[in-house]
Amino acid sequence: MSKPIKQIHLAAHFPGVNNTTVWSDPASGSHIEFDSFVRFAQTAERGKFDFMFLAEGLRLREQNGQIYDLDVVGRPDTFTVLAALAAVTERLGLTGTINSTFNEPYEVARQFASLDHLSDGRAAWNVVTSWDAFTGENFRRGGYLAEDQRYTRAESFLEAAHVLFDSWHGDEIVADKDAGRFLSDPRAGEFAYAGDHFDIGGRFDVPRSPQGRPVIFQAGDSDRGREFAASAADAIFSRHGTLAEGQAFFADVKGRLATYGRANDDLLILPAATFVLGDTDAEAADIAHDVRLAQVSPATAIKFLEQLWNRDLSDHDPDGPLPTVDPVVGENTIAKGRASVRMHRDPIATANEWRARAEAENLTTRELIIEVTGRQNFIGSAATIADEINHLVQADASDGFILVPHVTPTGLDPFVDQVVPLLQERGVFRTEYSGTTLRDHLGLAQPSRRVLQP
Repeated sequence: MSKPIKQIHLAAHFPGVNNTTVWSDPASGSHIEFDSFVRFAQTAERGKFDFMFLAEGLRLREQNGQIYDLDVVGRPDTFTVLAALAAVTERLGLTGTINSTFNEPYEVARQFASLDHLSDGRAAWNVVTSWDAFTGENFRRGGYLAEDQRYTRAESFLEAAHVLFDSWHGDEIVADKDAGRFLSDPRAGEFAYAGDHFDIGGRFDVPRSPQGRPVIFQAGDSDRGREFAASAADAIFSRHGTLAEGQAFFADVKGRLATYGRANDDLLILPAATFVLGDTDAEAADIAHDVRLAQVSPATAIKFLEQLWNRDLSDHDPDGPLPTVDPVVGENTIAKGRASVRMHRDPIATANEWRARAEAENLTTRELIIEVTGRQNFIGSAATIADEINHLVQADASDGFILVPHVTPTGLDPFVDQVVPLLQERGVFRTEYSGTTLRDHLGLAQPSRRVLQP
């Protein structure tokens, strides 16, 4: 029996805090002005994408005491932007990254329930944790949590939020048409939750929203993060976009679902992916090379190098070989708040791997950094990219992709105009939205929402 053809899920990521955007491109626009968000979101909706995704940084990141040069200096509040976008879009899902380490369940649940109402059921929450004391300095509690405590708090945070979302069951709400209002019985909004991190009780003041609760995303890649996703998430924002790595991650996470009584379709795996389009594959490769040179300038190459070496390398020649001195092992004091620092669990081993590759391929420091920080997942003509995306999804390397253009807000347009029609012709991507909520778009179960008439 042949395997059913999977439908591809596509979303768009507005970068914000990143080293992806090519600021030197004349088409590169503001990451602060609302018009940029509107243009980006409406393009994604024109392409019938599932949702738009916003990342969040809770502090401007630093390197050697200076603001990291590729970070956006300032970023509007996630809820404010998504709520405003709800008014200028009709079907596009609205996904926001909100931290579970330095927020409280009541306020976050209230904000997401409100967003779900304002958008008629299009809200999603990317649940993340924060690992560093650097970010913690911005908050009254300060400090940071060890990895096991971070996930324990995140699990408790999400459990508490679910209690709040479910405190309005729906069957206690009675529509009083004559009075022009809703009457609710004394049970409405009552909640109580006690755990290791939270002990709260009271009355939640936002009635049950169109989706019952927002779609839950998770972005952790550790074993604990994968387990958290398998137990509680609806989708994973993954970084495994190649065939072999994607299939391994896909099989690992989906294989954990049965433990929690869940089916494969209950959790979607959506890697981030960049793209470079050209009229031909060769032209796209040339453009991609230029994009990488713009993304990794000589100065930026040194910044990346310092993040691994954990020492000042400002005098190092980016056009020369890698440093012969080893990285400093221990707490990173050079690059504060940089997620990439955490990804190198053994800095000396990673440095030796880089040296071996640089020697084998005769690469300078900058050339090596360009290779190891490569961002383009899809490079080629529209037909080539459409074929590759479809192949990866049908081969169970992912359920779709969250696209990250290198120019914002117009960089998504070529993909929508050229690649999406080809996927639609192949019958693997929608031509129109068939539902109204984000859960409809993602094929996720819709919680019941009942309103009793007197």
